[in-house]
Amino acid sequence: MESDVEESLRKRPRKYPFSADSSSRKFEQYPGRPFAIIGEVNFMQDDDNRLEITRTRFGSLLKRHGDLTERLARDSDKIIFERLQKEFEAARASQTEEICLDGDAWNDGLLATIRERVHMESDRKAMHGDADILSCPHEKITYKIGNKVICCLEGARIGVQYETSYAGEPCEFYHCVLESKSFLEKMTVLEHTVPFFLPIREIENDLLSSNAMKFIDHVGDLLQAFVDRREQVRLIKELYGNQIRELYHSLPYHMIELVLDDSDCKVTVSLRYADLISVLPTRISVLAWPMFNKNTTATLNRKEDGLSGSHSTPIRLTYAEDALRTMSLPEAYAEIVLNLPQALQQTYHQKAPA
Repeated sequence: MESDVEESLRKRPRKYPFSADSSSRKFEQYPGRPFAIIGEVNFMQDDDNRLEITRTRFGSLLKRHGDLTERLARDSDKIIFERLQKEFEAARASQTEEICLDGDAWNDGLLATIRERVHMESDRKAMHGDADILSCPHEKITYKIGNKVICCLEGARIGVQYETSYAGEPCEFYHCVLESKSFLEKMTVLEHTVPFFLPIREIENDLLSSNAMKFIDHVGDLLQAFVDRREQVRLIKELYGNQIRELYHSLPYHMIELVLDDSDCKVTVSLRYADLISVLPTRISVLAWPMFNKNTTATLNRKEDGLSGSHSTPIRLTYAEDALRTMSLPEAYAEIVLNLPQALQQTYHQKAPA
């Protein structure tokens, strides 16, 4: 019996994983595929090159995304806001008088007075110390001009707090702190809580040294316009989100794209604002793209009403563009949807043959 087993084992072919013909057996599993060695190497090299290019591009994209995410979410901005908000609240709580100004009362002369007062208070504190100031308190005046509150802060600083609103409802506070080494030197922006995508540093370079009052006003206009545009977009999403298929916007909301779904057509809305202090768009495009399919019951497919189903080019909706030039975005949106069926019917109406 043992001799039979040994004889059987000797006759059985041995399998060597790295034998000369093992590769041919492996390649036979994929009939029809060319297996030229040089071709395989070139193919792998091309794949490696493309993979490396993709990896480099993706890595760059991830880095940019990470930088933006860090800039948007970093804690330092929140810390600065909370600290400045407390400082402004303390300044207003300790004020001896609040003066509300309108029109011409807010001028360069008043700003010069505020600057002088700030430096006098700082010098007095440096000369006599806190004890003397407590025994002889100095008047602290806060000025309210429109949506701005201007007050004197410790350390020869002027604080400007911007109170934004939309439709009569208060929104966020923003802060800008100005300082100068002396009354005769130009002021600079020490710190602020203005969103990073609004160009406060460019405005500082253009205006602050030459016209500080204009700088303060312009920053206020910039912030209020940003909040207006943002809240308009938020409101249409809240009211008409189920009708809006796509919505894109830039961070300052000065470029907005909408795609609306209607039973008869797809409507694309493109809005561009002339600048960052505009609340109504200046470049507007509203196009309707007819959508025809066998299941639709749209008015456009009813040729017995004199409407053609052969149109494939988009229709420019001038009534919608006019509405967007003069109304807020939520109001204009309601106007567009309300008059869309009639506008499409008028555009596509054709005279029946005699």
